[in-house]
Amino acid sequence: MKTITSIVFIISFSLLSFSQPNRDKIKSLKIAFITEKLDLSKKEAQQFWPVYNAFEEENFNLKKQAFEGRKNIDFETLKEEEAVLLLKKMRSFDTKRKTLKDNFIDDLSKIISAKKIILLQKVEDDFKHKMFEEYKNRRSERGPKE
Repeated sequence: MKTITSIVFIISFSLLSFSQPNRDKIKSLKIAFITEKLDLSKKEAQQFWPVYNAFEEENFNLKKQAFEGRKNIDFETLKEEEAVLLLKKMRSFDTKRKTLKDNFIDDLSKIISAKKIILLQKVEDDFKHKMFEEYKNRRSERGPKE
């Protein structure tokens, strides 16, 4: 079964690589992968995906905001007072992300079982791993950079 899933995943990834921008391709693959692995019924999927997508978007925005706040820090001229403020902002983003995750789990628990919620984390990790492996394979097929 794993072999079939892997083959379908790789073929889908290859076919989609010619027709959509990367982010959309990956999102489509992720949707298919999660739906299959969680064995979501049609009713569950209809309720699950809007909640999941809203969580993903908000989580992405929080990560982006946190990164934007840190990327231009000049550590050579950073004063202690500024560092304290930055640290407070960082903790605030962490708190927001934790609250977002808690609310997400609460919302999901109304749609799918606790077992599927726990499985979701593993499935997301598996998907990231497959994507990373596919990326490594494609890089090695192209050969070394000159």
